[in-house]
Amino acid sequence: IFALIVFSCLVGEGYTNPSSSAKLFCIFNHNEDACRYGIGIGVLAFLACIFFFMVDIYFPQISNTTDRKYLVLADLGFSGLWTFLWFIGFCFLTNQWAWTRAEDVHIGADSARAAITFSFFSLFS
Repeated sequence: IFALIVFSCLVGEGYTNPSSSAKLFCIFNHNEDACRYGIGIGVLAFLACIFFFMVDIYFPQISNTTDRKYLVLADLGFSGLWTFLWFIGFCFLTNQWAWTRAEDVHIGADSARAAITFSFFSLFS
């Protein structure tokens, strides 16, 4: 759920344009990489959650203990890796938001703060 919120906040209001230009810029200090990173880890985390949810559904039907062990280790390893990537995303988005000038943000400030907040909450989930 948190990954979906981060993704939707960045896609919905993560890009803005000044009134003098038609070109869209990332709301995080005009750094396109910040928006791309947040969207990327949000989408991949959501897809991975769907995959591991399906694995959990079929887990009782897997009779081979070796396969079960590898699935549990894959889930554990992925969770550790993704916690680290969420931490990087939280730090990166927070840093870019701190450097964003107030006059560059007309709409979307709440979505940017929500993306930062839920990327932090994703660390614990």
